[in-house]
Amino acid sequence: MKRISLFVAACVLAAPVYAQNVATVNGQPITQASLDQFVSLLVKQGAQDSPQLRDQVKQELINRTVAVQAAEKAGIDKQPQVKQEIELSRQGILVRALMDDHLKKNPITDAKIQAEYDQIKKEQAGRMEYKLRHILVKDEKTAVDLTAKIKSKKVTFEAAAKKNSIDPGSGKKGGELGWGPATNYVPQFAQAVEGLKKGQMTDKPVQTQFGWHIIQVEDTRPMKFPDLKDVKPQIEQMLRQQALANYQQELLKSAKIQ
Repeated sequence: MKRISLFVAACVLAAPVYAQNVATVNGQPITQASLDQFVSLLVKQGAQDSPQLRDQVKQELINRTVAVQAAEKAGIDKQPQVKQEIELSRQGILVRALMDDHLKKNPITDAKIQAEYDQIKKEQAGRMEYKLRHILVKDEKTAVDLTAKIKSKKVTFEAAAKKNSIDPGSGKKGGELGWGPATNYVPQFAQAVEGLKKGQMTDKPVQTQFGWHIIQVEDTRPMKFPDLKDVKPQIEQMLRQQALANYQQELLKSAKIQ
């Protein structure tokens, strides 16, 4: 009687262990934990957990196991190039996991985001936005001649832009560039814009790598800084990148590199 009880107990204890495997391929078990981890990864990427998904994952794990066993049997895992690729993949996984672990231990909090937002807003205070038109031509003489014609009112800025500008985007719109800060443009262009007042046009053409510009400031206004809710994701991502870059520099400084 005692033997029967022990046999039954052993079967009861063994059943959950056996149930942890969802399949066995040539004696190699595929565990429930492996399937659950694969499903969890897919769910994080947007998939919906379902019996159908789990069946697909199970089959994929079986397919992979069969293929890996065949590769190992053929000695492919011992090939130098394959070994190098495996090692590079291993390194990539470890680096990513290390960085994720660092961010978990040093999270980008709402307080940090707010502080960064306030600092950027402070630095941007007093900046202006400009409503601009420009005419882009290939050579300085053409730009000088057009500037003289516009100033003498022989032609309007808009008409000259439509006829002469080689900028395909703004030319057909009379040179209109719309609203934006001067920093939207290359340095030479931006410097010229910041030197103009509302209604003014450049006295001399401005040269950039694109050609020669005639610039007109139609209007100006103080730049409106976006609300935190509108830029929070971008600030958070920026802080994450900064944190990881700083962490990497710390690791390099503490390493003995010869």
